[in-house]
Amino acid sequence: MQSGVQAPTPAELEAWNAQLSVIGEEYKVLMQDLLARMVPSDAAESVHEDMRRSFQAGAESLMQNPPLLWQTQSQLLQDQFQLWQQSLRRLSGEDVEPLITPSKGDRRFKDDAWRDDPHYLAIMQQYLLFSRMVEELIERLDGLSDDKKRNLRFYARQLVNAMAPTNFVTTNPEVMRRTMETRGQNLVEGMARLREDLANSAEGLNVTMTDRSAFTIGDNIAVSPGAVVYENELIQLIQYTPTTEQAYKTPLLVVPPWINKYYILDLRQDNSLVRWLVEQGHTVFLISWRNPGPEQRDLTWADYMQMGPIDAMGAIEQATGEKSVNLLSYCIGGTLTASTVAYLTSTRRGRKVKSVTYMATLQDFRDPGEIGVFLTEPVLKGIEAKLERDGYLDGRVMAYSFNLLRENDLFWSFYINNYLKGDSPAPFDLLYWNTDGTNLPAGTHAWYLRHMYLENRLVEPGGIELDGVKIDLRKISTPSYFVSTREDHIAKWNSSYYGALLPKGPVTFVLGGSGHIAGIVNPPSKNKYGYWTNDELPDSAEAWLEGAQQHEGSWWPHWQAWMTENGYVDAEKLVPARQPGDGELNILEPAPGRYVRMTIPEVLGDAESES
Repeated sequence: MQSGVQAPTPAELEAWNAQLSVIGEEYKVLMQDLLARMVPSDAAESVHEDMRRSFQAGAESLMQNPPLLWQTQSQLLQDQFQLWQQSLRRLSGEDVEPLITPSKGDRRFKDDAWRDDPHYLAIMQQYLLFSRMVEELIERLDGLSDDKKRNLRFYARQLVNAMAPTNFVTTNPEVMRRTMETRGQNLVEGMARLREDLANSAEGLNVTMTDRSAFTIGDNIAVSPGAVVYENELIQLIQYTPTTEQAYKTPLLVVPPWINKYYILDLRQDNSLVRWLVEQGHTVFLISWRNPGPEQRDLTWADYMQMGPIDAMGAIEQATGEKSVNLLSYCIGGTLTASTVAYLTSTRRGRKVKSVTYMATLQDFRDPGEIGVFLTEPVLKGIEAKLERDGYLDGRVMAYSFNLLRENDLFWSFYINNYLKGDSPAPFDLLYWNTDGTNLPAGTHAWYLRHMYLENRLVEPGGIELDGVKIDLRKISTPSYFVSTREDHIAKWNSSYYGALLPKGPVTFVLGGSGHIAGIVNPPSKNKYGYWTNDELPDSAEAWLEGAQQHEGSWWPHWQAWMTENGYVDAEKLVPARQPGDGELNILEPAPGRYVRMTIPEVLGDAESES
């Protein structure tokens, strides 16, 4: 026995045995819960089959290239031998540089033990060497299409990251210390939290990311003052209370995505895009989408267009007397907005829109990025079968899929914190929004996935027909402002750039720093991330970036200057600021309204429990 280490007393052994018994009971109940949930849906089955086919294609490619197989095996053996030698030298007291270290931004191995303890250092290096080998091997495989290699890369990464030593009790030094300190109570509490999260998940596992009790919509998030002045089956239209004495004559309509709640644009007062727009003198109206259930199963893309932006524009005319608006749209809300502007153009009503802004929006879906893994023909057929049966796609399924695009940050870090350490997640408003899911109606979502993502019909002249009208994005003469973000993993910026090449009207393209959320919700007061501009629109995104000029801070003031300098809002013709209820529309209820408060359990009701 090592010096300083004492044998446990009988009382300590008895306490440990009692705790192990509790852990065993919790584990048994957990396994029962897991087994009860192991009947996969059509969509999950199709993903599993696609994964199997991807690995089979990779194996066949490797078998057809014996030199690559031999080189990979040889390199792995060489790495293991070097690691063994290095470990021996370190144990003898020699100061040796690690053979491999985590990449910048990999926060899994931040605990000091991964560097200071020879045992954990060897485990970490063993894993990192294996991870690097898999990544390099896939990149060197021949005979695979770009899509097949993308899918193989994604599935392999999921498995490799799931195998990380940080995800297991005995190979995570921080978890081991916690387990010894609490005599395993962290594991008891962690398994209880895991069971709770499983019960609140649709498919897969929706880990709790934040203390949800810390936030209340309309209380400490989504608090910009205003009122609901119009509603239909699908939307509530919020008009925000002005903060200036005068306002621009032309109102501004914000069209957010319906895959998430709108209040990402009004999260806190210090980063609220809504509040900032109001402060600039815009009369801001915003669409708050309903959280749909099975009864909305037949809603179509055309319904979202008619009951969304088009109905909202009619309501704005009643509220303000103005026949035209400026549109500001985000993500899938931008894709719908592009469809709407094209529809209005084809029906000779294009002048109703003075300008249109697309934030992180895909119109050309030729390269959707890793989300395309879930949108192959076999996978899509599984999704369509589920949508046909249930009438909706549970928003928690979509959230789980998006989290897997950044699995270490948005899944495994919370898995370790909640279930292995037994900690409660900290309050974080952005993560509250991220887990406040919305469902997607079958009639809209299946059509969108097939026509947009899989077949890329939106860029084809007449490829999309809405209410009997064939639309063509190339006929849009409305001035357009596109802003994308450089690190966006949902709407890749170099894919969204190709949408900017479609309209025939004047186009400005801006590239922001950071990702899909932070790069868009980037208030000037923070002076973060920066953005790039280029007066030219060359044929490729790479050429655009090569000729672009970088600027500090937020793109928001650049957009405001674009609006005023081009006359889309006239700073010389201001009107008295409009209060909600001043026009022909009455106030229905205070902002943020009922629709944004609708949770998934509320809208699913008995349908969820039956499924």
